[in-house]
Amino acid sequence: MRATRAEGIEPIGADAVQTTGALLQAGADRLRASGSDTPRLDAELLLGTAVGAGRTAVVAHPEAPVGPDAARRYRADIERRATGEPVAYIRGLKEFYGLAFGVDPRALIPRPETERLVELAEAEVMRRLGLASPSVEPLRIVDVGTGSGAIAVALAASLRRRGAGEAIEMLATDVSPEALHLARENAVSHAVADRITFEGADLLPDRPAAFDLVLANLPYVRHDAMARLPTATTFEPALALDGGADGLEIVDRLVDLLPVALAAAGIALLEIGADQGDAIVTLVASRLSGWSCRVELDLAGLPRVASISRG
Repeated sequence: MRATRAEGIEPIGADAVQTTGALLQAGADRLRASGSDTPRLDAELLLGTAVGAGRTAVVAHPEAPVGPDAARRYRADIERRATGEPVAYIRGLKEFYGLAFGVDPRALIPRPETERLVELAEAEVMRRLGLASPSVEPLRIVDVGTGSGAIAVALAASLRRRGAGEAIEMLATDVSPEALHLARENAVSHAVADRITFEGADLLPDRPAAFDLVLANLPYVRHDAMARLPTATTFEPALALDGGADGLEIVDRLVDLLPVALAAAGIALLEIGADQGDAIVTLVASRLSGWSCRVELDLAGLPRVASISRG
């Protein structure tokens, strides 16, 4: 690409025929040069957003013309991605557990591996409901450090689809007021705002509580590894990633609260890093005498969720 005085490079596709195929090729080339790991996929997602169609549609019709406004937006979005900004923030959404969540720098972008935590929580709720009498009290659930609300909203929406939405009472907490605003927006978008109470708190509210399920995807990246994370993560709030010296400092604080926060037969499901399986078992054994900690694997066969309970 030849240099220009205004932007350093020629705008993508400025002299090309404005078709989806030409724009995708130019966008992928630009992102490949910038170091993107998935240049073609990124370009497809961004063009789909710009033209208001799905990624599949733009791939299937390379000859389709693209209007000048959509082409300009696409080029601008490609340049944002070239600086390292996550595609999810540029698009303003991220798919998670079959739902589209609004995302922006107020909270961490939901990761696919976190879906394992939701799967386990959903299975546990349905198991308990199957054992309960018709007059049983609603199950009390808390999502600690809710961020975008992905876990709480996905679980509530899935249980509603299964006819169990009225069988739970859910609290979602976060220390960040901005994240809580985003979580509420997502709850409203998926029509589960009436099933979730959002509350600002450092982990858990000050008042005593006993939950049947404690769910959490807390920061678990080691502090000295933060600088080595992909560039895209620098656009996300460090508060949602930095887990302290060993990566488990905040998880450690929540574990200390479980004797009060967890009902007698309750279970805590905590997401952990893929290299923290042994560490979380050791942590629980040292802090909670007589408790059990089982580590569940994700689809890649890596440690992902610690299941903690009494006995």
